[in-house]
Amino acid sequence: MGLSEGTLRSLEWATGSLASDVLVRMEADLSWFSALTADQRSAIGLIAQSGVRGFVHWCREYASRETGDFPPLRPADLFGTAPRRLTRAISLQQTVALVRMAIETCEVRLEALMTADETREARELLLRYAREVAFAAADVYARAAESRGAWDARLETLVVDAIVRGDDPDDLASQASALSWDAGMVTTVIVADAARDDPSPGALRRVARQHDAEIIAARHGATLICVVGGPSDPLPLATGLLPLVGPGPVVVGPSGPGLPMAGRSVRAALSGMVAAIAWPHAPRPVLASWLLPERVLAGDDTARRALIDMVHEPLLDAGPDLAVTVSAYVANGGALEATARELFVHPNTVRYRLARVADLTGLHATDPRERWTLQVGLAVGRLTDQSNASGVARSSTGPTTRVVRSA
Repeated sequence: MGLSEGTLRSLEWATGSLASDVLVRMEADLSWFSALTADQRSAIGLIAQSGVRGFVHWCREYASRETGDFPPLRPADLFGTAPRRLTRAISLQQTVALVRMAIETCEVRLEALMTADETREARELLLRYAREVAFAAADVYARAAESRGAWDARLETLVVDAIVRGDDPDDLASQASALSWDAGMVTTVIVADAARDDPSPGALRRVARQHDAEIIAARHGATLICVVGGPSDPLPLATGLLPLVGPGPVVVGPSGPGLPMAGRSVRAALSGMVAAIAWPHAPRPVLASWLLPERVLAGDDTARRALIDMVHEPLLDAGPDLAVTVSAYVANGGALEATARELFVHPNTVRYRLARVADLTGLHATDPRERWTLQVGLAVGRLTDQSNASGVARSSTGPTTRVVRSA
């Protein structure tokens, strides 16, 4: 049973020439092989020699077994000489092509090294050995992928933590580049309650790919923070993430070019997570900008400034009539006729002014939710103006702490 000792010795002596023939065949038939570096081709040559020697050793072990069972092939026996980075340069598909070509080359040489009877058995053993080699290669790539996935997960956590801390954007870009992140992409942060079982990175990436996006995600306490790159409208992607996150609010921060935007976006989204409880009927997902009134009530100074810029200042610059009309419309519960009577104007004038308000702010007073946003925007604007005016008045009579408007 098995090959004779003389045949096995012949195979051992031919190890170097067989490996050389395999490399020559690869150079000729595989276009991508010549694009590899000299170190990478050398590593493949060592694997080829190890493979031929391993075949001889495997055949000897098979011949020594009384049960006739085929011996297992440990991946380290064949691929132990290869550097780990080789799995990044050569795909599993390419490795399978290398194995197939090596087996075909060895088959051609078998007839010159043994008798016809042994050639038939050697081919059968070679095919069985090739199967073991294929399984060993798959094991190597699976372990490499698992190790790479664990490293990427740790790196993603570091990047997300740096974004939350507000680290230097240049440092962020350097860390994110290790994840093949394009620093110039439109960037948005999506924040949600983390599910009891964290979603796998693969599941998150599948959703992102469906929307032509890249994603970096990590758990931050009880919150899942997803940094999304690519789409200018992230709401569809956020909707796709709903089955993977917890039951709480899903808040989408503002979008902008590059990683520097991620810091602003994550702060707005986290603020929205805190404030979302004040709007029980908020949509899911919800933009952080839709939660500006609640964020102001929760003490977010950035939201206060944004709401003043959106509502109070445009209406103030347009003259007093628009702000007065909105206030009267709110006080009369959105009743057009009652508002017109209070202001001593025609109802069409009220309609015209409300249309102007919508043009300037993007908010329609006829919608209850947007009317609430207008009301809060005017209120915080008046409070800020009053505070600034009081600060100026006190400073003229003596030392005082001046109120500084936040950007």
